Amino acid sequence: MSSTSNSAGTGTLAGSASNETWALTATEALAKFRSQELSPVEYLSALIGRITTEDERINAVTEVVEEAVTSAREAERFYANATTGDLAEALASRPLLGLPVIAKEKHAIAGRTLTQGLVHERDTVAAADAAIIGRIRGAGGYIHARATSPEFSCATVTHSPMWGVTRNPWNTELSPGGSSGGSGAALASGFAPLATASDIAGSTRLPAAFTGTVGYKAPYGRIPGVQPLAADWYRGDGPMARTVADTALLARVMVGIDASDHATIDSTGFLDGFDASLAEAVDGVKGKRIALCLRLGDFPVGEDIIGNTRAVASALEAAGAIVEEIELPWTTERIFETAFTHFGNILAPAMRAATRGHEDTLADYTLQLMADAEAVAARHTQYEGLRMEAQIQAELARAMDGFDVLLAPTSAVAGLEADGNYLGGITIDDNGVGRDGLGSGAGPGSAGGTDAGGVHLEHYWQGHMTMPFNICNRVPIVNVPSGMADCGIPTGLQVIAHPFDDRSAFDVAAAVEQLVPWTGLAPG
Repeated sequence: MSSTSNSAGTGTLAGSASNETWALTATEALAKFRSQELSPVEYLSALIGRITTEDERINAVTEVVEEAVTSAREAERFYANATTGDLAEALASRPLLGLPVIAKEKHAIAGRTLTQGLVHERDTVAAADAAIIGRIRGAGGYIHARATSPEFSCATVTHSPMWGVTRNPWNTELSPGGSSGGSGAALASGFAPLATASDIAGSTRLPAAFTGTVGYKAPYGRIPGVQPLAADWYRGDGPMARTVADTALLARVMVGIDASDHATIDSTGFLDGFDASLAEAVDGVKGKRIALCLRLGDFPVGEDIIGNTRAVASALEAAGAIVEEIELPWTTERIFETAFTHFGNILAPAMRAATRGHEDTLADYTLQLMADAEAVAARHTQYEGLRMEAQIQAELARAMDGFDVLLAPTSAVAGLEADGNYLGGITIDDNGVGRDGLGSGAGPGSAGGTDAGGVHLEHYWQGHMTMPFNICNRVPIVNVPSGMADCGIPTGLQVIAHPFDDRSAFDVAAAVEQLVPWTGLAPG
């Protein structure tokens, strides 16, 4: 373990931030609303003030939504006049009442622009709310700000000609990840207690890992999306927050059947009885069988990340879990080839259709992703891609047989350059940071020496350990912080459960959170 890798649980707040109104979690704010210790308007004002003073440093917010104050005032009036019965009814039917949520800009808000980070879409206005935005409103929450993402949510860094560069509040030279990087950076900076995100190859879990927050990748069909890409079984929308409890709070609102998305499934009883704050969360891991896979095959995982992951596994073992280290027969090359066959047959055509005639305005990473995906799809039909996916799914099922959950690092790379394009692949330096590549020379997924003394990968997606679980996209995953990397930003751990067994993933994530405490807020 490196000298800093044992800092799991030491993510303390700078100064008096823990006493600041904007630092409250969603669960804490709701309790104060109900006891009238805090007004929803006061809470909103504190968050907007925080955005005003801090966002120039990290550039995570595309706009503040002015109508939010109307929603906050309505909630304030309710709480000021509510009876005990009113509060009980609100708890059941409007569990987010008075809570502001930051929305990833790709999630449509009726009457507001919807660009997906694309310059040529800057005048496009959404006709209706996205399904998850409608559900947030229906639960009494509201959108007070919108968060940046890369173009078409197609990169694992968050910058674009439209929005500029979004930076990690823990270390502004580095990226908060992508594509939900604006959401992760905003949460870690105290701009919101809750955020929306999406995930097609790690776009929720990677920003959560790099910013020390919590992200939930739901099984396909659990949360409604937007057609026609809602039919893409790799993708899914979901919540991010600073705690497991808050992530579960927003997840409960998002899940369930929606007429606009034919793939959605009945989620009645989802996380019923789950309470991440109870001491029983740790007691609940006693006797659980937990698999630990540090490299998912041959991913080049940094020693600081391995040290942090082992520290979490040891804490679970000390709490009574049975932890067994396993191996998976995967290679970065095979995972990449499988996923990019899928992207080349589904995502790339969608991106081409949305950007045709505007190629000169696109970011280089957008053009390259389309070209890379099309090149792989030229080698494999969609049916061949399905066969490759089925093999990977079967291998995961065999590896998890007899275990309740699987633990794995979220990224093999500890950090990414904030403004990197990674057109020449990714070179991992001695601090575990994935630097903009030195050019190709090794085949996809292979490691070779560089003059930086690191490892070079042909494509930067080969530095992340999330994509296998979009290939196996019926498994639920909760990302939780695991400690600090040598480069000065957090590391993440994926808690992966069996298909549609969301409760097991949340139960173990809650235990990790208690055993390895984390603030979720970057010093600033």
